[in-house]
Parts: sequence; C-alpha cells; structure tokens
Amino acid sequence: MPDESAETGNGVDPDEPREDGGSDEEHSPSEASPSSSPEASTGTDANPPVETDGEGVVGGGHDSGTGPGTGSPEYPDPDDDVGGISTPPDDEEMPLADHIEEMVLRFAVVLLFGSAGTAIGLLGASWAIEHIWYNVFPYAAEEVPLPHIYQPLELWLTRIKVSTLLGIMVALPMFVYQCYRFMKPGLYPHERKYYLAAVPTSVVLAGVGMLFSYVLVLPVLFEYFTFYAEGSAEIAYALGDTFDLIITLIGFLAVVFQIPLFIMLAIMMGVTTRRWLVSKRLYFWAAFFGLAFMFTFDPTGMAPIIVGITMILLFEGTLFILKWVGTE
Repeated sequence: MPDESAETGNGVDPDEPREDGGSDEEHSPSEASPSSSPEASTGTDANPPVETDGEGVVGGGHDSGTGPGTGSPEYPDPDDDVGGISTPPDDEEMPLADHIEEMVLRFAVVLLFGSAGTAIGLLGASWAIEHIWYNVFPYAAEEVPLPHIYQPLELWLTRIKVSTLLGIMVALPMFVYQCYRFMKPGLYPHERKYYLAAVPTSVVLAGVGMLFSYVLVLPVLFEYFTFYAEGSAEIAYALGDTFDLIITLIGFLAVVFQIPLFIMLAIMMGVTTRRWLVSKRLYFWAAFFGLAFMFTFDPTGMAPIIVGITMILLFEGTLFILKWVGTE
C-alpha cells in the first residue's frame, strides 16, 4: 500500500495539525513575506543617499570612517590645486616679522648703494654745477647769467643735491633688483623672466628721461623764464632755487620715462589689458597732470604742463605700439 506521506510530497499529512499552530496558507509561495520586501528591509542600502552642506560630504551610508559614502566630511588637500589655481613653486608661508625684517635689510642695501653714489658725486659736484649751469640756458657762454648765492650754506647744499642725484641714478637699478628678490618667491617663472628683463630696461629708460630733461625740457623752460621776465625786471638766478628746479625735473622725468615699462609689465603679467587702458585714458591724463603739478615746483605753471604732456605722449605712444604689434 503506497505511503500517504509520499502523496503530499513533503512527508507531512495535510490533515494533521501543525505543531506551531500555523497553517500552510501562511507559507504559500504566491504571497511574499513582508520581511523580504525592499521597503521593509532593515539592513543597509547598497547606494545610500548622500547629504552635503555645500563644503564637503556630511552624511552617508556608514556610521564611521572617512571617504565617500561615510559620515565624516571630506575636504581637498591644501597642497593640491583647487579650482585650477596653483601657487608659485617657491612660495612658502613666512611670519609677518620675517617679511618686515627682509624688507628693511633690502632697503638698507639700496640706501648703501645710494650713499656710495652720493659720496662719489661730492668729489665732482663743483664741476657738475658749472657744467649744468652753462648748458641749461639757451645762450652763448658769455651771455649766461651768473648764479647768485643768498645763504651761507647755499653752495654746499647745492653740491649735496647734485651728488644725491648721482646717488639716485646708482641706487635705482639696485632698488629694482632688490624688489625682485623680495617678490621672487611669490612670482611664477614667466613673471620672473619679465621682471629680470625689466631691470636693465628701467635703467636705460631712466637715463633717457634724464637726457630728455637736460637737452630739451630745461633749455625750453629757461628760455620761457627769460622771455617772461625780460623787460620788466633784471634777471638774477639764485643758485639754490635754480638747482632745486633742475634736479626735480631731471629726477622726476627719470621716473616718468618708466611709464612704458610699467604698462608692458602689467599687460604681460595679466594685470590689465590694452583695451582697458584705452577705455580709461582720460582718467590717466588727469592723473598725469595732477602728479606733474604736485611734484614740479614752478609758479608759472610751464614746467608742470611740459611734464604732463610728456607723460601723456609716453602713455599714448606705448598704447599705439601695443596695438601695432597686435596686443590687446
């Protein structure tokens, strides 16, 4: 006689009650168990949602650890480039006191070179005064008015001023070089190349500015002074006041002739563009005349006008050359 348990296929009598008090309907394969549904799962999801605070990962699918999908925030390494911005290769953090100390020492080197140039200039100051005096006036040597001295120390002070002009000429390239050494750690390699090229260029432009003042500006200016006072008073040029004007013009025009260099460096280093300078040219013109009247001591106003026009011509000439070579 066949076994009844074999007919059921599982060795259990269908009419016999279960020991756990349940029934077969509870284990029907057509009904999914609530514990097997994704909605009722109590385990960890494979791809948990990520919460952020706008700066880094705040929440994830794990309670501990770091990295993506964890609860700990992630921030970029400070040594890595962020947003495409990198730092110069030699740039490093330094305390403010160290920066100030380095700046003072480099400025002391500039003063040392300037003092040496001034001391050397004192040896030939008398010859320089005589040579300048007989060349700035647009007359023949026998027609040049003699200098007048109205103070006891006027001659010595004038010698010191002329010698100081030589000291400035000697200290100028050293000043530019020391500025480069101070800023070198914060400069990129291409910026260092531009700055090093600017050192000899600055010296040449300063020399051209002094020569321009000595050959053109001063003779025109003194001819105007003579014409302005001729017929109304006897002209008597004071040695100290005359050389104050001469030294101021020569030194100031040495700085003015740096304008093309400043413009070229600013454009090469990406600080500005030629288009922007063209759009703001009227502001630059006003600033040039303001600086000319501020640093050029001439009650008649002729010297500031000449210096201001010179600055504008240098500015516009540089912009024209940049446009001609195709730099925007």
